[in-house]
Amino acid sequence: MDITLRLIGIVLLIMAAAYFAIAEISLAGSRKVRLTQMEEAGDERARLVLKLQEKPGPFFSVIQIGINAVAILGGIVGEPTFTVIFEEFLAPFLPADIVRTVSVGASFVLVTFLFIMFADLIPKRVGLSRPETISVKLIRSMLLLIMLLKPLVWVLTALSTAILKMLGLPTKNNNKLTEEDIVATVEAGGEAGLLAPSEQAAIENVMDLESRLVPSAMTARDFIVYFTLDESYDSIAKKIAGSPHNKFPVCDRDIDHVIGYVDSKELLRKVIEGQKFSLKDENFINPLPAVPDSLSLSEVLELFKNKRGDFAVVVNEYALTVGVITLNDIMSTVMGDFVSTPEDAQIVQRADGSWLIDGSTPIDDVERVFDFGELPDDETYETVAGFMMYMLRKVPKLTDSFIYEGYKFEVIDVERNRIDQILVTKVESSPDETETLN
Repeated sequence: MDITLRLIGIVLLIMAAAYFAIAEISLAGSRKVRLTQMEEAGDERARLVLKLQEKPGPFFSVIQIGINAVAILGGIVGEPTFTVIFEEFLAPFLPADIVRTVSVGASFVLVTFLFIMFADLIPKRVGLSRPETISVKLIRSMLLLIMLLKPLVWVLTALSTAILKMLGLPTKNNNKLTEEDIVATVEAGGEAGLLAPSEQAAIENVMDLESRLVPSAMTARDFIVYFTLDESYDSIAKKIAGSPHNKFPVCDRDIDHVIGYVDSKELLRKVIEGQKFSLKDENFINPLPAVPDSLSLSEVLELFKNKRGDFAVVVNEYALTVGVITLNDIMSTVMGDFVSTPEDAQIVQRADGSWLIDGSTPIDDVERVFDFGELPDDETYETVAGFMMYMLRKVPKLTDSFIYEGYKFEVIDVERNRIDQILVTKVESSPDETETLN
């Protein structure tokens, strides 16, 4: 065969190998989310790629057939072709008895280099750069090859499936998108500068709504401002002036008997118009839904959506009121520090590097600020006050403290057995040291 034809054959074999390499890496690297978006935009090829990803056995069988066949042919065609060229080039410089050996070795090195560089490394890097775009362009040609090689593919697929079953490995690609995948993608986007810090924090907080329970965002029982049915006009006016909320719960006798709520705007309108009013007027009180404290924030958000409301009372398993929650509380949880004011902050870092923490601070916020990961048995308590009780194994008193992960937690303000303020300072201790101080 003419050497020119041989060289053309080698180029075509390299191109064929590059095709199989780029097809393999682009299909394997294509993201399901992106392909779904392309399918919804009307690209039928994206649907074919998704379908092939679900059962990739025939595809990878064709890839292996193509790669191995091309590699064998490349050796058969390439080595003698380049050996002749090297013999002609090296004959004037080397003894006749070693020219053949050196030429064969140089031919082997050159063919290997060409296939590794142009049929493997470069195509795979190209495939990884834009996997979805390339996979949809190559999908029809790959399906054609799968159809043409179907008998051989069937044999190889059946044998590989049988071996996988013997090894107890899955035979289908169940590549489902998980919450961890989304969080990892968001973090990668933040590190790459594609997401602003506020956007990244909001997305991660939205993902946390499913795991965060109502007590982590509600206004606790001790801080609820409410009216009773027999509340006097002057008392109501004083509470509204001192606590400018939009809505106030109305109770029969005490906070554990909530019967509804009143809108402060309606009350102010009556005050401005000089009208006397009584909370015993049933038409004046709006129904207030009750939600159990075991619900997640996402479930409460869904409840607000279905009931077209934004305010609910939170009760425990004994039907006792433990707090109230509003739509604004949930939105503040999503936006975090980007919507809270310094006066609202529950974790404040002081000039000396220590932190003052309100006892009602959700434990999720403490884990995030101090990068603790999950605290011990954190499903058994909702606030940092609960964490203090868990670690001290008692109702804390003033100056009780302990050391956890290099931080000293100390009670500095207690009101009727309720932990009001906690001081957290960095101390010199081993990362695993946990010590209780009395």
